[in-house]
Amino acid sequence: MVIPVQDGFIFLIDKFPEWTSFDVVAKIRNTMKNTKVGHAGTLDPLATGLVMVCTGKATKQIDGLMAGNKEYTGSFYLGATTPSYDMETEPNAHFPIDHITDAQIYGLAASMVGSQEQFPPMFSAIKVNGKKLYDLARKGQEIERKARHIEIFEFEITGIALPVVHFRVVVTKGTYIRSLAYDFGRALSSGAYLASLRRTRSGEYHVDQAFTIPQWIDWWKNRPLPESTP
Repeated sequence: MVIPVQDGFIFLIDKFPEWTSFDVVAKIRNTMKNTKVGHAGTLDPLATGLVMVCTGKATKQIDGLMAGNKEYTGSFYLGATTPSYDMETEPNAHFPIDHITDAQIYGLAASMVGSQEQFPPMFSAIKVNGKKLYDLARKGQEIERKARHIEIFEFEITGIALPVVHFRVVVTKGTYIRSLAYDFGRALSSGAYLASLRRTRSGEYHVDQAFTIPQWIDWWKNRPLPESTP
């Protein structure tokens, strides 16, 4: 989807796995040439789904676009934790899951809906004393992090095939789904990490409206050009 604004565009992009949000921005900037480009909300490299990219004067709308609630689908892997809270790093601890029932999983998801405080993972871009947490984490350092206020509006369990639990969740901006996975496992007297993640909605925009990067490049190359004035 392309949203024209005065002297700019908002592009909805369906990000591939392994790409960073900056990779998406860089590809669009390099294709458009000499255009200011930014994105409205970081998506982890291993995740897929909706990234909103703004160009030209549309970059002034980034803060407003980022403020919208987010919807994600994905899966947790129960019975282990990783330092990054997802599959970026190898498991560092293992836990039993034999005691976990489907009823406990459904009940826990329902109980987690609402306002709460959440601690961000060490593997995040948050800066403490001018240093990004993930840079410290990759050096084996762990420091105290301040909790953030978040809200979970919907938390639906869409499938259970232990050790994997599939979910759909709607949350406020700034919510770390990796931290949600970690907290979910701990609340079950076990452990968990994020096995997959897809951002399906941000604010009013849905990933079904988005281009992949190859589709966007094809659109850009074949877009109708404005008529020149005589």
